[in-house]
Amino acid sequence: MSLPDPVRQARIDLTAALRSAARLGLNEGVCNHFSLELPGAPDQFLINPQGLHWSEITPEDLMIVNERGVVIEGRHRVEPTAFFIHGRIHLGKRKKCVLHTHMPYATALTLIDGGELDVFANQNAMRFYGRIGYDRDYGGVALDNAEGDRICDALGTNDVVFMQHHGVIVCGDNVAHAFDDLYYLERSCMVQLLAQNTGRPLKRVPEPMVAEVARQIEGERQQSVLHFEALKRLLDRHEPGWRGGHR
Repeated sequence: MSLPDPVRQARIDLTAALRSAARLGLNEGVCNHFSLELPGAPDQFLINPQGLHWSEITPEDLMIVNERGVVIEGRHRVEPTAFFIHGRIHLGKRKKCVLHTHMPYATALTLIDGGELDVFANQNAMRFYGRIGYDRDYGGVALDNAEGDRICDALGTNDVVFMQHHGVIVCGDNVAHAFDDLYYLERSCMVQLLAQNTGRPLKRVPEPMVAEVARQIEGERQQSVLHFEALKRLLDRHEPGWRGGHR
């Protein structure tokens, strides 16, 4: 049996993430971007093009660009902010998968003065213990390298960054892990805001237990893969043709 083409698989995985995000309501218009390091070419990455809704993207629609903003391959245009955010993170932090959204509950936290995800109050949020950075400044739409570099600095060595007045970025070693984190980040923000809306104080878990739960969840990363494979099966069932044609 021939081995699967890693670039083709990367295209399918990133398409699955984009389409699944749209099904879950994590997208916003035709804005925001998901990117993935191109297998065998660490200075290049796949990214969704400008102007296409995430629900209509196929693997062939994805663009290949390098970290300097040069289009290597693709039949569409790429939005400038994609380079200044994703390019800088791929270049500066060597992250393989970078997911940027304005998903509603996570973004709502960025509107609150000093707003943070309370990783001590919710089991799902505990996976993010020690993994979140906060960009407390706002410099408008990301249309220059300085804005991207500031976001990189706020990300630091973390996998998640909340961007004040803007949205969030989630990074991972592969699409399945990053998307699973993106999903649970939004769920965690949602239940926290619902709980805070009662006006009652949150009951917090002691830090040693939170750290242990974070280790437990990280040790069960196969669950992230199973989640992502399930999402692909749902796409096969409800959106036939999403895998496109072979190149």
